Amino acid sequence: MGLLDKAKAAAEQAAAKAKEGVEEVQTKRELSQAYGELGKSAFELVENGDISDPRLDAGVEKIKTLKAKLEEEGVDTEEPVVDESQPPAMPT
Repeated sequence: MGLLDKAKAAAEQAAAKAKEGVEEVQTKRELSQAYGELGKSAFELVENGDISDPRLDAGVEKIKTLKAKLEEEGVDTEEPVVDESQPPAMPT
C-alpha cells in the first residue's frame, strides 16, 4: 500500500469518526430536549392538579420562583429560549 493509499485510508477513518461524533452529539442534544419537553409537560400536569408526587415539589417550586423573577423583569416566560452556546443541529 502506497503512501497516498495510507493517507486516504486514514482520512476516511477520521471522517467516519468525526461523523459518529457529530451524530452522538446531536443524539445527546435531542435527548436533552426530550427531557426538557417531558419536564415542561410534568410541570403543567402538576400545575393543573393532574399529577402529584413529592419528588416533583422542589422542581416545581424552583420553576415557579424563576418564572416569577422573569415576570417581575417583564420577560415573557412562554417564549422559547434559544441556546446560542450550541451550534444549530445538523440536518439528517
